[in-house]
Amino acid sequence: MSDVNIGLLGLAVLMILFAMGLELALAMFVVGFVGFAYVVNLHAACNLLAKDVFDSFESYTLTVVPLFVLMGQLAYNAGIAKRLYDAAHRFVGHISGGLGIATVTGCAIFGAICGSSAATAATFASVSIPEMDRFGYNRKFSAGLVAISGTLGILIPPSVPMIIYGIITQQSIGRLFMAGIMPGVIIALLFITLIVVRCKVNPAIAPRGKHFGWRERLRSLWGVIWPLLIFVLLMGGLLEGFFTPTEAGSVGTFAILLLSLAKKDLDKKAFIRSVAESLLTATMVLFLLAGSTVLGHFLAVTKIPMFVSEWVVNLPFQPWIIIALICLVYLLGGSFIDDLAFMVLATPIFFPAIVKLGFDPIWFGIMITITVMVGIVLPPVAINVFVVKNVTNTSFKDIYNGVYPFLIGLVGCTILLFIVPQVATFLPNLLYGK
Repeated sequence: MSDVNIGLLGLAVLMILFAMGLELALAMFVVGFVGFAYVVNLHAACNLLAKDVFDSFESYTLTVVPLFVLMGQLAYNAGIAKRLYDAAHRFVGHISGGLGIATVTGCAIFGAICGSSAATAATFASVSIPEMDRFGYNRKFSAGLVAISGTLGILIPPSVPMIIYGIITQQSIGRLFMAGIMPGVIIALLFITLIVVRCKVNPAIAPRGKHFGWRERLRSLWGVIWPLLIFVLLMGGLLEGFFTPTEAGSVGTFAILLLSLAKKDLDKKAFIRSVAESLLTATMVLFLLAGSTVLGHFLAVTKIPMFVSEWVVNLPFQPWIIIALICLVYLLGGSFIDDLAFMVLATPIFFPAIVKLGFDPIWFGIMITITVMVGIVLPPVAINVFVVKNVTNTSFKDIYNGVYPFLIGLVGCTILLFIVPQVATFLPNLLYGK
C-alpha cells in the first residue's frame, strides 16, 4: 500500500472514530500516532508524540488563546453586554426594528471585546429577546437575529478562530485581526439593512419601542465608554506595535478584570465561573491543536497535503471556483463536526494548495472565518442555535426560520470578498505593509 493510500485510510479511520463518539482531539492523537508508527516505526512515533505535545503546550504563541478566552468570559459574567445593549436600545429602540438594530450593534461591540460567538449569543438571548418579546417582536425574527448576530464575535477582532488559523498557517495574528474589521463592519451593516427592509415589508414583526430623550441616551454611554476604551487600547497597541497579540490578551484581560472589580460587577462566584469556563474552552482548543500537530506530521510523511495540493491546483477550473469548492468543503465538514475542530483538521491539508494558487493567506483566513460563521448557525451542529434554544426555550424550527433570511448578509459579504479582496487586505497592508 502506498503512503498516500495509508494517509487516506487514516483520514477515513479518523472520521469513523469521531462518528463513534470519540473526541476529535483524541481521535487525531490515535490516528496520528498509529499511522506514523506504521509508516516510520514505533520508536519514532513515541518521540513524535512526546515532542509534539510538549511543544504545543509550552508554546508562548498559544498563550494568546486562554488569555482572550478569559477576557471574554470576564466581560460576559460582569454584565458588560447588558450595558452595551441598553445604550444601543436608547438610541435606536424607538424606530421600527430598532431593538433588532440595537441587538446587532451590541453583538458587534461585545464581540469585539469577547471574541466568543457562543458567549455573545447566550448573553443577548437572555438580555435582548425578553425586551423584544415585551414590545411584541416576532419570536422567529428575534431568536434568529440573536443567533446569527452572535457570530460577529468571531470575525471582529479579537477572534479565537483567527488566532488558531494564524498559528496553524504561521500567519501574523495582528494582520488577521486587522483584516477582519472591515468585513465584520460590512456584515453588521448588511444585517441592519436586512432588518430595515424586512420591517418596511412587514412592520408587524418588529414594532417600535420606547422613545428616550437625549439625556437618557447620553447617560447610558457612561456604562459602555470604558469597555470601548479597552478595545481601542488593544487595537491601538497592536497597530502601533506597543505589544504583541499575547501581550494584548494580557492587557485586555487585566483591564476588564480591574474594570469589573472597580464597578463591583464581578463577585467571587462569577470570577471562579469565568476562570473555570475559560480553562475548559482553552484546554479544548490546546488539545485540538496538539492533536492536529501529531496528525499533521503523520499526513506529512504520507505526502497527503502535497497530493491534495497538486490535485486541487490541477483541477480544470478557474482558481475562484476552486476556492469556492474548498469553502464548500469547510461548510459541509463543519456541518457534522464542530466548525473550529474541522478548521483545525482541514487547514493544514488545503493551505498548501491556497499558496500554490497564489491567493493571499490573510484573505483566505477571513474567507474561512466567514465560512465558520455560517456553520455556527446551520444544522446539524449549530452551536449558536443550541445556545439560543437553551436560554429562551424557542423551538429549533423557529430559530432556523429566523436565521435563514439573515444568511443573505454573510453570503453578500463573501461575494464581495471574492470580487474585491482588498476589503480584507486593505487595512493590514496599509498598517503593516505588503
